[in-house]
Amino acid sequence: MTSNQQVVIAGAGPVGLWLAAELRLAGITVTVLEPRLERDPNSKALTIHPRTVELLASRGLEKPFLEEGLHIPSGHFAVLDSRLDFGLLETDFPFTLALLQSRTEELFEIQARATGADIRRGHRVTGLTETPDSVTVHIEGPDGPYDEEALYVAGCDGTRSTVRTSAHIPYPGEDFTVLGFLGDVVLDEPPPGVAFSRTGIDGIVMIVQLPGGLHRVVGGVPADVRTDWPGDLTLEELRANVRQVTGTDFGMHSPAWLSRYGNTSRQAERYVKGRVVLAGDAAHQHMPAGGVGLNVGVQDATNLGWKLAATIQGRAPAGLLDTYHDERHPVGADLLEHTSAQTALISAFTTDGQRLRSLFTKLVNEQPSLNRTLAERLSGLHVAYDAPTADAHPLTGRRAPNLTFTDGGDTVFALLRTGRHVLLDLRGDWETPLATADDGPLVTRTGTLTREHTPWAYVTAALIRPDGHVAWATEEDDPGKLAAVTREALDRAGLTAAAR
Repeated sequence: MTSNQQVVIAGAGPVGLWLAAELRLAGITVTVLEPRLERDPNSKALTIHPRTVELLASRGLEKPFLEEGLHIPSGHFAVLDSRLDFGLLETDFPFTLALLQSRTEELFEIQARATGADIRRGHRVTGLTETPDSVTVHIEGPDGPYDEEALYVAGCDGTRSTVRTSAHIPYPGEDFTVLGFLGDVVLDEPPPGVAFSRTGIDGIVMIVQLPGGLHRVVGGVPADVRTDWPGDLTLEELRANVRQVTGTDFGMHSPAWLSRYGNTSRQAERYVKGRVVLAGDAAHQHMPAGGVGLNVGVQDATNLGWKLAATIQGRAPAGLLDTYHDERHPVGADLLEHTSAQTALISAFTTDGQRLRSLFTKLVNEQPSLNRTLAERLSGLHVAYDAPTADAHPLTGRRAPNLTFTDGGDTVFALLRTGRHVLLDLRGDWETPLATADDGPLVTRTGTLTREHTPWAYVTAALIRPDGHVAWATEEDDPGKLAAVTREALDRAGLTAAAR
């Protein structure tokens, strides 16, 4: 069968499901194809970082995550003894949430279905054929092969992406040189606290509480510094590794899942090629140090969703979809650098390596600015996109915090829930509005901000993108000039009828 969906998404993991909901929020018809008949109960990802919680709040979806996730007020860089203090971060959510990926996927799927996405399980993408005007996705379904025609196809189908391979997008990088072990197990004598770690010349172990009476045990030992695959992890090997590092196995038994992971690092050369776009693991593969993978993937999808929708609907300024690659490819490269650097420290099991870890631990403890910088990078709050011009306001490209208005208690995150651009008129004198929402893809809000938002103290107007980053800001206070520069900003963003 063949139909005319606007976007076909390969992969119903967190990234594909989040992208589906973002596109549906903009009114785009979406089909999500997933080979698995049921959600994978084994959760590779566990950690939801502050920036991702902000994105959830920007769509009004944060409540179940905050209620069910285990709040951890710190993070780690390379499992150093000095923890990264998330209390130093300027966010409403200065913590990570420990929540199984399977539950995150379930919540994302509920949202995607509620918005009208067509999610088909048991349907595997086998290839694609692209023309100048559309792309045909070849699929193997429960009743046999069929095709689905769309304007675009999104590869959210993991590191072995069929979409990426079929589009002939190179995926260069390096094979693993270090392995790690993972076990979701029952511990009769667990260590105290929510998170535990032990490091030394004999190896490294981290233990985190999970729902349902389980603990996740992850780590590595000197024997894991290798380039060959030793086979499936066994409970006996996991016990031996944990005893080697900690002196005990904490009464380990009844494994729900045992697995290995590696530091293979790869990145797609292009995130956008013709009518093919990539996000998440299909675009970048890395060591899961710090638990950032799911978060970067969701942030990819948030950047992509509104740009792809605007392109399909004919209201995008020239080259808007290409800016998805321009903005997110450097973030992916930074991700690979960040996790590779952590891998080098994590696997430094020699005496000199332990001295290096000790030095880094001291530096993080003694330098609050370094602690904060590493926390910002881990949390995703540091990401800022290049401004289009050299004279742009310093806030341009940066994420907007949850700005609060003095009247009515509105916040920017609440205004972003429709998935549209938000124009803030912060002059304090609104006899003549800067713009109206008559054209559709724009939310306007007049008011003044509470005083704690120091970088915004002199901003008179700002345009916030649907992904929460600042498209434009100004401190112009002359009414006539302010109206003119605002109109120019809206025109450049394709948000006025004249621009379209």
